[in-house]
Amino acid sequence: MKMINFIRYVQLAAVLFVLASTLIAFFIELKVMYEQKHIALADLLLMFIYIEVIGLVRSYWETRAVRITYPLVIAITALARYIILQDKDGEPATLIYIALAILIISIAAVVIRMRNSKYLKIDYTKSNDL
Repeated sequence: MKMINFIRYVQLAAVLFVLASTLIAFFIELKVMYEQKHIALADLLLMFIYIEVIGLVRSYWETRAVRITYPLVIAITALARYIILQDKDGEPATLIYIALAILIISIAAVVIRMRNSKYLKIDYTKSNDL
């Protein structure tokens, strides 16, 4: 039992470290935007990534479990930001690959959200796969 408590405290310490690091990065980004007096779309997407990470930490703190949809949304936002930051002379195939990655992640998010849908009428009470 002591090992389980130790692991729980390590997890909570790691989550607090992620939260502190995210908040520091968030305020550094705000400072940079203020100093440059310029806000680009890529900056806003980066801020959304920070907000999603903070939401992920909050969700973990409340439930002690990671909801898989948070990392998927973060990945989609990061890939969208990468597309925006990509230079115009970049390889067109790279854009297609990233767009396909966004599509695959989006489909995965929909499937995950639909797995508990009452419309699918899936009975999980007989399965141990939860």
